[in-house]
Amino acid sequence: MSRLTPFHIIPALIAAASHAGEVTVELRPFSIEKSFTAAALPGGDCVLLKIEPKVWTDFKISEIAAHASKAAKGDVLVRFDAEDIDRKIEDTRRELAAGALTLAQAELDLKILQEIAPNKLEGLRRAAEIAKEENTYFTQVRRKASGDSAAQALKRSEQILSNQREELKQLSKMYEADDITENTEEIILVRQQDAVAAAEFALRMEVLDHKRTLEVMLPREAKTLADSERDTAINFKKAEAEIPRSVELGKIALDALKTARQRSQEQLAELESDRALFEFKAASDGVFYHGPIENGRWTTGELVKGLVQHGKPPANAAFATFVPGAAKLVFVAFLDEATARSLKVDLAGTATFAGREELEIPVKLLALATAPNTGGTYRADLAATWPKEFAPVTGATAQIRLISYQKPASVVIPAKALEFGANGWTVEVKLADGKTESRAVKRGRISNDETEILSGLEAGQVIVVPSDKT
Repeated sequence: MSRLTPFHIIPALIAAASHAGEVTVELRPFSIEKSFTAAALPGGDCVLLKIEPKVWTDFKISEIAAHASKAAKGDVLVRFDAEDIDRKIEDTRRELAAGALTLAQAELDLKILQEIAPNKLEGLRRAAEIAKEENTYFTQVRRKASGDSAAQALKRSEQILSNQREELKQLSKMYEADDITENTEEIILVRQQDAVAAAEFALRMEVLDHKRTLEVMLPREAKTLADSERDTAINFKKAEAEIPRSVELGKIALDALKTARQRSQEQLAELESDRALFEFKAASDGVFYHGPIENGRWTTGELVKGLVQHGKPPANAAFATFVPGAAKLVFVAFLDEATARSLKVDLAGTATFAGREELEIPVKLLALATAPNTGGTYRADLAATWPKEFAPVTGATAQIRLISYQKPASVVIPAKALEFGANGWTVEVKLADGKTESRAVKRGRISNDETEILSGLEAGQVIVVPSDKT
């Protein structure tokens, strides 16, 4: 049911109608084409040159093949100066040889130490016991006996002197009774006088010995024996702790030598392993490129500046690529989210290179990432059917065109005919009486300025499209 329009609004409606167009809805083919650039790169057959050393860090280029140069199987692609690592390997081998001798000597020393340790400890224990026995015996028995012996010796000397004097006295009395002293008697008297003098001297010496024995020798021996008992006991107690400890230290030192030798052997193995990285050769006929071709990208820039004689490529990162002659080139592209969402695997299309637009190379979408990479793009891999008369170079870029969506017959209207409001998408449909009404529709896909309508419109209906809408 229509409503009357106020008279003052009619001029405005007439003005609006003068800027509007009318489109008759019809069924026609509808398709969506996606276009993007891709790079021609080798598939999974390419070989990345990468230095992944275990210990060595100094890789200086002495020889490197030219960029994009062809190589035959066995040709040297990159060679590094190996003088320093060869010297290090030789030094390590000598250290291992010396270490083997040191280890053998340490094993022998420990074996001997373990064998003599009980005997040495027993010897010290026995020495401590003997020292204690000697000191005890001296203190309890021998000191008194030595004093008694000295006293007895002194007494004996005194007795001898007394006897000699008495004998001289008797001889003198006997010979004084004679008027004439004979020569023999004189000799006997002189001899006895000498005996008395000798006994007197012996007594003086014995007095000195007796005094020294009691005052010096016996106290000195007592101190010496006491010190010996004390020192041997200390040495034994110390040895009880030191000898087992020295055996354990010997074991630890031996283990340390074994560990050091093992590490030296490991270092030598790692150096020899790293030595194998000092030359890269072509495994087959192919082409050598500076810079890595991986993950669908060819990295050059600052990295390849070091790929010259005396230069140093980065460690643990690919720095060059060898592409075997049998490797096939594929297209790799990195798509924005909207483009990636509109594509699916197995879509077919064409690729064209600038300057050779007449060549439309058939392509097929082989793989499409389901998640973005760190750059926010989605990787797409496409196979190509290469014409015999055209051989693209690695890294060449082409324009890819794929039909991502198509229907043989769809309702398609200009995108600017649609309005979005509280009730969703609507279009103005012209009625039979010349008036219009807003009608809800279900929108489908969009291609450029056209929109597919899934429901709400039928062929033959007329819609109003504002001519000034952007």
